[in-house]
Amino acid sequence: MSALTATPQAVTTPAGRMAALARAELTLLGRSKGTLFAALFVPVVMPFSLRQGADSMDLKGAGLSVGAVVVPGAIGFSLLFAVYSALTAVYAARREELVLKRLRTGELRDPEILAGAALPSVAIGVVQAVVLAIGCTVLLDTGAPSAPHLAVIGVLLGLVMFSALGAVTASLSRSVESAQVMAMPLAFGSMFGSGLFIPFEVMPDKLASVCELLPLSPVITLVRGGWTGELSGADTLAALATAVAWTAVSVFAVRRWFRWEPRR
Repeated sequence: MSALTATPQAVTTPAGRMAALARAELTLLGRSKGTLFAALFVPVVMPFSLRQGADSMDLKGAGLSVGAVVVPGAIGFSLLFAVYSALTAVYAARREELVLKRLRTGELRDPEILAGAALPSVAIGVVQAVVLAIGCTVLLDTGAPSAPHLAVIGVLLGLVMFSALGAVTASLSRSVESAQVMAMPLAFGSMFGSGLFIPFEVMPDKLASVCELLPLSPVITLVRGGWTGELSGADTLAALATAVAWTAVSVFAVRRWFRWEPRR
């Protein structure tokens, strides 16, 4: 833990302080085999399940291709496991080990502590999103995205949103073990309700309208729209509004209720 609590005296800028914390956190992340496995390998394996499920659906009738389902789904899995689930465990573990409490006594400000601890997971999420997008595009022959800016915006919003949601979930957990359990409802709800396994286009309209309000749903909508180029202006604004709303609520919850010390 000393690697994470010690900040060089020469580092005085916010960027430098967060970079130092991120380097220490990356070292600790490499020692956590379970978290590292879930972050690195689960998002890579799950797209194969998506491909099998997509082959059994009538996607042509919904105006979709296999690639338009698998590519956003693969990126969604990366956000759920490499970012959200990993950060939930990281924040809970550092809190229980009193690392967060000690960091607050130094130069680091609260946002810097949370952001610095999140940087390694966010970096993994970015790399995975790029690799999965390129790999799925090549293997499924889906071609380049028609509106790449929508896909980029969707991924960036997802990274910020799920980093904040990870902190919120950790604050509701009493231990590292309970944090892993607390992350499951959102993870599984997103997998089955946000268009990863079942696209909104093949859901009943009323069910789709409800599922589109889930946190991951606007990300999937924007990334899918980036590939198909068929997302209307109204649907784009609706997805952006939903993502921004979830992000704002999550950031507010972190500022209001995040716990820096273990519950006794």
